Amino acid sequence: MIRNYIKIAWRNIRNQPGYSAINIIGLSIGIAACVLILQYVLFELSFENFHSKKDRIYRVEQDRYDNGKLSTQWAAGAYAVGNTFKAGIPEVEDYVKLLRREKFVAEINNQPFKIEECFFASESFFKTFSYPLINGNPESALREPYSAVISETTAKNLFGSTDAVGKTLDIHQDQLYKITGVFKDMPVNSQLQANLLLSYSTFVSRALKDSFDAENAWLSDGCVTYLLLKENADPVAVQAKFLPIVEKAVGADMKRFNASVTYRLQPLRDVHLYSHYMMEPGITGDGKTVYLLLGIAFFIVVIAWVNYVNLATARSIGRAREVGIRKAIGSQRRQLIVQFLSESAVLNGIAIILAFLLVIIAIPGFNTLTGQHLSFSLLAKSDYWLAMGSLFVAGVFFSGLYPAFVLSGFKPIEVLKGKLISTSQGALLRKSLVVFQFAASLFLLIGTVVVYNQIQYMRKESLGINIDQTLVITPPLVNNDSTFDKRMKAYKEKLQGYAAVGDIAVSTTIPGQPVDWNAGGIKLVGTDETTQKQYRVIGVDYEFMKTYDMKIIAGRAFSRDYGTDDHAVIYNRKAVEHIGFSKPEEAIGKRIDFWGQQYTIVGVTENFHNQSLKEAYEPLILRLIPGLNGFVSIKTKAQQASSIVEAAKKEWSEFFPGNTFEYFFLDEHFARQYASDQRFGKVFSIFTILAILVACLGLFGLASYTTLQRRKEIGIRKVLGASVSGILRILYKEFVWLLVIAFMLAAPLAWLSSYKWLESYAFRTDIQWYYIVLPFLVISAIAFITVSFQSIRAAVANPVNALRSE
Repeated sequence: MIRNYIKIAWRNIRNQPGYSAINIIGLSIGIAACVLILQYVLFELSFENFHSKKDRIYRVEQDRYDNGKLSTQWAAGAYAVGNTFKAGIPEVEDYVKLLRREKFVAEINNQPFKIEECFFASESFFKTFSYPLINGNPESALREPYSAVISETTAKNLFGSTDAVGKTLDIHQDQLYKITGVFKDMPVNSQLQANLLLSYSTFVSRALKDSFDAENAWLSDGCVTYLLLKENADPVAVQAKFLPIVEKAVGADMKRFNASVTYRLQPLRDVHLYSHYMMEPGITGDGKTVYLLLGIAFFIVVIAWVNYVNLATARSIGRAREVGIRKAIGSQRRQLIVQFLSESAVLNGIAIILAFLLVIIAIPGFNTLTGQHLSFSLLAKSDYWLAMGSLFVAGVFFSGLYPAFVLSGFKPIEVLKGKLISTSQGALLRKSLVVFQFAASLFLLIGTVVVYNQIQYMRKESLGINIDQTLVITPPLVNNDSTFDKRMKAYKEKLQGYAAVGDIAVSTTIPGQPVDWNAGGIKLVGTDETTQKQYRVIGVDYEFMKTYDMKIIAGRAFSRDYGTDDHAVIYNRKAVEHIGFSKPEEAIGKRIDFWGQQYTIVGVTENFHNQSLKEAYEPLILRLIPGLNGFVSIKTKAQQASSIVEAAKKEWSEFFPGNTFEYFFLDEHFARQYASDQRFGKVFSIFTILAILVACLGLFGLASYTTLQRRKEIGIRKVLGASVSGILRILYKEFVWLLVIAFMLAAPLAWLSSYKWLESYAFRTDIQWYYIVLPFLVISAIAFITVSFQSIRAAVANPVNALRSE
């Protein structure tokens, strides 16, 4: 019986090639787009899922409050958190401490090798997380001071194989570390992408030499802490026990500063999508973007299913006699429903196969577009086939069930007497579905326009500083001895001997990256401790402000003409407001307490964007530090950048031997902050276009059947003298109202959603009226072009052909 149903279904599909092609193409595009997005979403949701103890691992996030207001949120909090919480809370089984160091330089056979993504890690790291060791003991690999564990790739790069245990690393020509383990490269769906782990006990022992207790410090930040809770421990109850412990440790100190600090548990699985704090140990994603793309996937596949429902019900008159004859010879309604569902299954099955091929073809381009790591190995994953199977089953029932009940419900006597007419309920359903399709398409297109304009706004808006033609060299890590200041001065003087080199500056950070120097406890001299505030601090040399063309709005820049500028600071406008002055001029000459020393405010700069326009202005202090080791910013003349790079590299090896020469151009570096937004905009645009294409396929098919059903009406009107333009107005009128209704539904929803999305940007474009009107005009034009192809054919056709009796 099933075989017979499938044969009949295939015959009907083959006999209606145009109808079948529209359905299959629409369904395959919709399913392929949906599967690609689902793979992206599943990848983003898979972060940290490979850890066997993932449900018990939580990261401790720190919130700092000043004068009762949240001022800073850290991924990396106080050093004492892990061991103190474990000692004071029975539900805590273990803890892991991490300190990130962007890179180290290791020397092998007198050759320097740069190792990026380095961390100090406490000894429970491999017992808590599921990062397998190829060689070494996970229980003790990070226990002893001066122990190092390296990644598989790093081991091969340094030693040619993973057999590295027992060998030594000379880091920064300063200290030998014994390699005690080699771990497999960390999975791409892990926030941590470490290549080198040094034992945390090393950091503790070295810090003690500088009188810093790295195990029990509560007033210094920078340590990422993970807690492993015991089985069945309630994280809410555990978090409630933080407050009395923290209050006992630092409560009195915080009250002196009119400040407070709290700690919260964040599930490990939430870190990737819902954590954007200071000192993140790795790159994070965006939960809003992930679920927004999931909504697009839903829209696209539903639009494709709607096409099937629309076309199937529109064809109901044409298939009425088939149903009448089948019922007259004894077919039951249940059998007819199965028959029509079989036809839906065959169509969806063909579409699934075609979608599968489209996904395979699209994976490389999709990876380039999204920056993801999807591969053909997904074919071996159960999630992939579950998604395909689910879409097939859902497609068969959601797209086929209603048409099956409509077609199987025809009464054979009325059908065979020719009395069957299209019902108003069926017409209303088709119109409603068309409205849904174009409301969804319009919603997505408005969103695309808003995303595009926000990205353009961020890229074109003035930063308040000049980053053009700026070559940046990363800080030297080796040989930072007492001669460093002289060597850096000589290096700058040597480079400035080149005609193509302009100003040169050194700073602790450069535009395009976060300011990691967060300084609390700063106040005006003579005020009490409750007025202390937090600021972001950039250490700079004399040339920094000139190099970046910063605008002074009060006071002056740093200058060698003043002998006291090594105890001078410059505030930005936001910092002046933060300290309590209403005008920048009021701050000039005031003295501040900065960690036990006094500094004079000699100038105020206009606010500038040190990071992307996603971030709000921060209260910044520029602190003069002559002889600073930091990023070297070199202004170059146009068309001569490549020659300057060669010159800078040559001189670098002379003045800073043992250091790798790494550089980038600042405008490109700054633009990378917008890379994820640009990728999102491209993905949004492409899938919006696909949604519109699928909707137009359905509209084309529906227009074909609508004009076919009205061909006799059109013929009569032409015989009675109606013009082609008059007939076209009649045919267009129905679709105009559908588009207007779609606009009325989509516009307010799109505006509200766009407004909510833009709220995540500190600096954002305003939603202009044409952001909504232009997409409507585009959708309307596309719809009219689609409908016109069939409508014009019907309007200019010979009426005799339409009125000829069958």
